[in-house]
This record gives sequence, C-alpha cells and structure tokens, in this order.
Amino acid sequence: MVQLLKRGNREADGDNMKKIAVVGDEDFNLGFMLAGLTDLYNVKKDEDLRNFIRELLEKEDVGIVIIQHDLLKKLPPTLKKEVYESVEPTFVALGGSGDVEEMREKIRRAIGVDLWK
Repeated sequence: MVQLLKRGNREADGDNMKKIAVVGDEDFNLGFMLAGLTDLYNVKKDEDLRNFIRELLEKEDVGIVIIQHDLLKKLPPTLKKEVYESVEPTFVALGGSGDVEEMREKIRRAIGVDLWK
C-alpha cells in the first residue's frame, strides 16, 4: 500500500518564506539583480539610504538585508544601532574593507560567544 504524505508544514510550503533585500549603489546591486533578486534599493543620496533602511526595518516579509559596507558606515548612529540590533530582518554588510575586529564583533553579536578567546 502506498501512503501519500501531505506537506502540512507551512514553512515547507513556502508560505512563511522571507525575502532578501539588497541596499547599495547601482554597481553593487547589479550582481544581485543578475542572480534573480528583485528587492533592490539603489541608493543615490544619503537621504535615500536612511529612508530605505527605515522602510526595511518595518517590513514583515524581509528576512535578510544585504547592505553595501560603505553605506552602512554612512548611517546616523541611532539608525546604525537599530540595524546592528535587528534580528529580523538580519542585516549583512558586504564589500568594503572590514577588518578582523569588525568580523569578530559580528560573530560575537550573532552567536553570543567570542570565538577568539
């Protein structure tokens, strides 16, 4: 006898899937566009950057925000703190020249343990 399995798990069905958003300049976003991502935020002015970040912090359907490292450094301190403390969406900075201490701090914040000790 063949038993049919129902996929009753909503996450498995994709109902709870979160989107990946990308915040960067046109050159940064181009590769993500070619990879098929559609939630791209092209930053032309610092004001755009602040507005995009505030909007993404409020969105329920975004799980990960990839942000250009150089733009992350331009955020005002209060907004940058919100980004660093945000669990969902999780912000991931790419590009730029992050040093070892920066990576160490990101890992410590993400998992709660300093792996260098």
